[in-house]
Amino acid sequence: MSIASPGPLRGGADRVEEKPPVTVTGGPWDCAWAAEKAADALRYLGRNFPEVLENPRVLDEPEREAHEAAMAGDEDAYLAALRAYMRAGRDEALRIRRGAA
Repeated sequence: MSIASPGPLRGGADRVEEKPPVTVTGGPWDCAWAAEKAADALRYLGRNFPEVLENPRVLDEPEREAHEAAMAGDEDAYLAALRAYMRAGRDEALRIRRGAA
């Protein structure tokens, strides 16, 4: 869908292209539920693998995936990303522990 502008824009463009609307696949997103699940995952890591919280970079990818799932309103993908988050934290903590031994 194009929207005609009242006059030329910078660069001489006279129309602005509108981005298509974002489609939410899972209905309304429950922020409280999502925050509770994320807090549970973080508590799990803090309780069982506290050393990973000192180097959280290893958690960047699963955290990004959780964010993307939340933005899409996909609860199943969000939970899968949180499980990947906890696995990544566990794996990194065990790597740290093996290196310290």
